[in-house]
Order: sequence, then structure tokens, then C-alpha cells
Amino acid sequence: MNVFEAIFQGIVQGLTEFLPVSSSGHLTICQHILGVSEENLFFSVMLHIGTLAAVIAVYVRLVGRLFKALGRVCKKMFSGKFKIKDLDGEENLALMIIIGLVPLFLMFLPIGNGMKLKDLADVFTKDGYFIVVGISLLATSGLLYIGNRQSKKVAEKRKTVRKRYKVADALFVGFAQCLAALFPGLSRSGSTLAASQLRGIDKKVALDYSFLLGTPAVVAAALLEGKDALFLKDGQAVVIEYFPIIIGMLFAAVVGFIAIKLFKWLLATDKMHIFIFYTAIVGAIVLVISIIELATGENMFTHNTLVF
Repeated sequence: MNVFEAIFQGIVQGLTEFLPVSSSGHLTICQHILGVSEENLFFSVMLHIGTLAAVIAVYVRLVGRLFKALGRVCKKMFSGKFKIKDLDGEENLALMIIIGLVPLFLMFLPIGNGMKLKDLADVFTKDGYFIVVGISLLATSGLLYIGNRQSKKVAEKRKTVRKRYKVADALFVGFAQCLAALFPGLSRSGSTLAASQLRGIDKKVALDYSFLLGTPAVVAAALLEGKDALFLKDGQAVVIEYFPIIIGMLFAAVVGFIAIKLFKWLLATDKMHIFIFYTAIVGAIVLVISIIELATGENMFTHNTLVF
């Protein structure tokens, strides 16, 4: 991998990881068109670490306060003084992030043939399942539309939106994050944002929760994939090109930081229709292409036989 390829992938990762357009969906589309597979797993993991740095940079003060708040929550639990209704705003947010992560354990449920639920994500990236990307992108567009409409309805009726999560809210958003992890094309940030909006949560609070909820998930994924990323199937160590990796991480972090700020601004100024239209158009194009490919039995771009 050369530096220019690392820069390009870092930019794409930084943009699509946080904007509600699905990084996994766009990666699958690129691989489908070019006829390549994700060969450098270690590089992919490091790009995710780069985007993690972007989240921490944006929320560094809040993250620090949340760790302290979580410590206070634990102290209250052990002292027998714990009551959810008595928690302050940051203590509530810290606890709800932990609860929102619980549904991720469903990803390790066995589904037969030695596979776990999380393995479906790899299956759906194969050429033969390209239609899943199109359907998932359309689902992302639909979720963004529904969530955006819900927020506008609340604003029009001048109802007071909630800024505190309840246990049911956190679990609902957590399940949305699980689904997004399974289907390439289903945006994680878009799904969790829409899920919160449907529960009546303030859109700005919902977006912050979405980014913060995704941070532990990225860390967990990096740790789980780390061993596979550093060693080949025969146990030999992977040859690591450090300079392109560092450059790719830097671009992923910087572009990711900008993408978070851009997303927050677009949400605040009611410009979410940009992502609604974009994901709908790309999803429709992918859906048409996949239907043609299923009819012919080959990849339209590489002319290779579809792999299921």
C-alpha cells in the first residue's frame, strides 16, 4: 500500500464513519466495483482507531466527566444509595451508555455451522449479497426520514423533548446499533440517532449519545480483531508498513473530527434531507445493479461469477 492509497482510505473512513451514510456500505461498494477484498485487516483496525481519536478530541472534556460520573454511580451502588431517578445528568448519561452496550452481546449468539451472529456481517459483504447493501442504504434513508420527521412534529407541537435517557431508550438504541453492525449499508450513526428521536429524545442530545455509544464498540471491535489483524492464518506475523498506516490514521482522525462537527451543524440547522436523499439515491442504484447481477449471475464490473 502506498501513501496516496492510505490517504484516500483515511479520508473515506473519516467521512463515512460519522456521517449517516454507512462506512461499511461504501467500503463494500468500492470492493464490489474494484473486485478487491479487505486484505489488510490491521490497516482497517488502525483506521478505526484514528476515527476513535476524532470522537475523543470532540468530546474530551465530556468523556472525562463521564468517567468521574460513572465512578460516582458505582460508589452509590455499593453504598446502597443508588436510585436512577436521583442521578444527575452526567451520571444518567454514563449509566445509559453502559446499558446501551448490553445488546452488543447478542452479536456472539451462535446461529449454526460454527458461526455467530456477528459473522453475518462478513457474509453480506460477498458479491452475491450486494443487494443487501442497496436495501440497507434505503433503510438508512427511511430511518433518517422518520427520525427527522418525528423531531419536526415535536417542534411544531411545541412539546418538551426529553434530554435524559431511560433504560428502555438505551436498550432500544443499543439494538439499533446491533442491526447496523450486521448489515453493510445500514448506518450506525444514522440508526442510533433515529432510534433516539423515535423515543422522543432531543436531537442534539441524541447525536452526542450516538457518538459516545459507538466509542466503546469501536474499542471492543479493535481488540477482538487485533489478534487476527497481526497474524496470518498460518500463525505468521503480518508485515506492517508503518508510515502509510500512520498517515492513514492521521487523515481518518482529522477528517473524522471535521465530519462530526459537520454532522452536528447539519442536524442543528435542519439539513438532514441531504443524507436522506443521498442514501436513497445510492441505495436505489445499488439495488438496480444487484438485481441485474443476480439475473446474469456475474459481477457487472469485474464479470466474475457471483460468490455467495
